[in-house]
Amino acid sequence: MSAIKSYEKELAFQADRRKASTEFIKIVSDLWYDKSIEVVLFKNQIIDRNVSEIINLHQYAGEFVQKPISIFDSVEILRAINDINLPPAKLDIGKLTYEYHSDANTHNNVKAFVLDKLKDAGESKSIKPKDVVLYGFGRIGRLLARQLMAKTGKGNQLRLRAIVTRGAVTEEILEKRAALLRTDSVHGHFSGTVDIDLEKQALIINGTTVNIINAAKPEDIDYTEYGIFNALIIDNSGAFRDSDALKRHLKSKGASKVLLTAPGKGVPNIVHGVNHTDHDPAKIKVFSAASCTTNAITPVLKVVEDSLGIKSGHLETIHAYTNDQNLVDNMHSKYRRGRAAALNMVITETGAGKAVAKALPELAGKLTSNAIRVPVPNGSLAILNLEVNTKTSVEAINTIIKKYALEGDLVEQIQFSLSNELVSSDIVGTSAPSIYDSKATIVDDGGKKVILYIWYDNEYGYSHQVIRLAKYISKVRRYTYY
Repeated sequence: MSAIKSYEKELAFQADRRKASTEFIKIVSDLWYDKSIEVVLFKNQIIDRNVSEIINLHQYAGEFVQKPISIFDSVEILRAINDINLPPAKLDIGKLTYEYHSDANTHNNVKAFVLDKLKDAGESKSIKPKDVVLYGFGRIGRLLARQLMAKTGKGNQLRLRAIVTRGAVTEEILEKRAALLRTDSVHGHFSGTVDIDLEKQALIINGTTVNIINAAKPEDIDYTEYGIFNALIIDNSGAFRDSDALKRHLKSKGASKVLLTAPGKGVPNIVHGVNHTDHDPAKIKVFSAASCTTNAITPVLKVVEDSLGIKSGHLETIHAYTNDQNLVDNMHSKYRRGRAAALNMVITETGAGKAVAKALPELAGKLTSNAIRVPVPNGSLAILNLEVNTKTSVEAINTIIKKYALEGDLVEQIQFSLSNELVSSDIVGTSAPSIYDSKATIVDDGGKKVILYIWYDNEYGYSHQVIRLAKYISKVRRYTYY
């Protein structure tokens, strides 16, 4: 009988937990759509998540902080947040729940705790929404469109207004572009609706008009004809890479800022979270979001440099194949890249080692780098082989990285993995540009030679960094509590 009672008790607990998760999802949705307050769980997106995903994320959160993070506590804190008057914000419910049960909490009720923790929210400035134009609509462009439209909410931040492509905008072309946005072989179905309007020459995404503009040259476009003013142009076309070429966008009527989704020459190369505050968007009009690899390694390198000091090192990136390579063997402008991408590991170059110095000047001349393209469509791995100035150990360096992943300026950039089973397909869809594999860390007996393994979704994680930088450039970053 005791076994039966125990089982019945487990069933009752599971039912209560799933019911609480349902309320959790409802409050998260209400906060987002009614108040423009986005809730995350230790940086993990939870809007449009189902009950099982919410339960699993709470389990991960508990393992991460080595303390139970209860769905029942999270719901109680969410109720308190919903009951107070807050401006548009982004709040980490995992961090709040953890802090509520920490020894440092002196409050005896949830509402007093929440009011104290979020007391600075009232000082946040009003936000003026920013029109956004995607110049190009390839892999990164479509992921940016998905994220911009999924996170539109009440439209208080970034508003996707148009997409610029080459070629006539016919019904067939619109249908093909809509289909590529609806379904992705790597990232799955778009959690929204995508229709076409031939008369408007537009995609109707989640019921909102996004104009498709045909243009061969950026300076030929008058965005104001589409009701678009002072827009941020996010160039993901790959056609323009230097300052002079990118400034051509500014000759377009209705454009005010430019953001390149690739390394740029003669413009600030920025890894958001590391060096974005070094560049004032009030004074600069053209920015680069650097490369996916640079965004993956720079946050971790900054932590190691600040904590231990880096004497020298080598970066090897094991990178998913890209559209730049050939599907079957054929001529290519670069050696080896002409060989069939899905059949071969291909040694090629990467400029990430030198590019890091643009965000972290103290590492100039200290890193070499190379790349190997491998037969996976997405999901990459950077291996950092470093010689550090201060003696360390596996436990010590993991503790350092974990601290930065939990609090401070790099919480959006570094995800700390506790898994012994992590493989490339597991990290697809991760919004952090750096996924630190704590179980793979190696330190030699002398304590000064360190090998770190950094996974990254070279499409999804990078595009989130682009969005973060776009919000900074556009001055639409909300109050955040991480």
